[in-house]
Amino acid sequence: MADSFINPVYPHTMADPFVLKHDGLYYAYGTAPVGADGRAFPVLRSADLVRWEPLGHALVPPGGTDFWAPEVAARDGKFYMYYSAQGIGGQDHQLRVAVSEHPAGPFLDAGVVLVPDQPFSIDAHPFRDRDGSWYLYYCVDFLELEDDHRVGTGIVVDRMLDMTTLAGEPRVVARPHEDWHLFLKQRPMYGNVYDWHTVEGAAVLLHEGLYYCFYSGGAWERENYGISYVVADHPLGPFRRPPQGGAALLMSTRPGRLIGPGHNSFTTSPDGSQTWIVYHAWQPDMAGRRMCIDRLDWVDGRPVTTGPTWMEQPAPAGG
Repeated sequence: MADSFINPVYPHTMADPFVLKHDGLYYAYGTAPVGADGRAFPVLRSADLVRWEPLGHALVPPGGTDFWAPEVAARDGKFYMYYSAQGIGGQDHQLRVAVSEHPAGPFLDAGVVLVPDQPFSIDAHPFRDRDGSWYLYYCVDFLELEDDHRVGTGIVVDRMLDMTTLAGEPRVVARPHEDWHLFLKQRPMYGNVYDWHTVEGAAVLLHEGLYYCFYSGGAWERENYGISYVVADHPLGPFRRPPQGGAALLMSTRPGRLIGPGHNSFTTSPDGSQTWIVYHAWQPDMAGRRMCIDRLDWVDGRPVTTGPTWMEQPAPAGG
């Protein structure tokens, strides 16, 4: 097993990486070009979070031209992949769900558009609470100015009635509200022009009775992309901003090393004693967003990490 690692832990494009821990193994899914077999989303397998074996691609596309940000939930012996697809029926990105009998796939689309009333929806994050209830966090666009919120993409949450059906009662989790959340100035959208801001890529952790919804803000291809969070007493919120301020509190660019770290997921070390953040970042050549890992710790109720790291680090415990 590995004693140490250096980021990135996988040498090829693996954006928006999500890691599922199942039966002592890790399965990673990410955004990347469609494979030679016509399937979407590369899937990798590892025993230690450091050395990854490619298993091909996971999703049999139901049509469409572009596929983003897969996340997988396991329930009652089945595996449910939540993702967005563009170009089905002429639509922009819409959230869908696919089902498999194995975490490596193949995943077959269930024929369901999860948020049919929205013209654009991405970045689904399924979350199971302690009582077994399921929630789906996802992103939609906001054009209204409210309080100090900016126009752009934000995160909402809805209850899941089952693994393919939402309650249809979304609540706001986080909208862009900081200068560093800028995606693009003077962006033509919805028949108008906006200074567009973005928070996306929800990932929820329960810690000492509080629900931390981590998000990535800014422009995914630029140095301002980074990770921060909001906090609530319940999965449906209301979510509040941390008292430490509005910076990218968890992770931000290390100039000349790793650029634009973000769109993360969380998992535990092989022995279960540590929490690890899995994220993508650009290297200085900007050749592709590659999968990285770093340890997450808590100090006085605050999540902290030394990442993004680019030097040798101790491997996850038990690996």
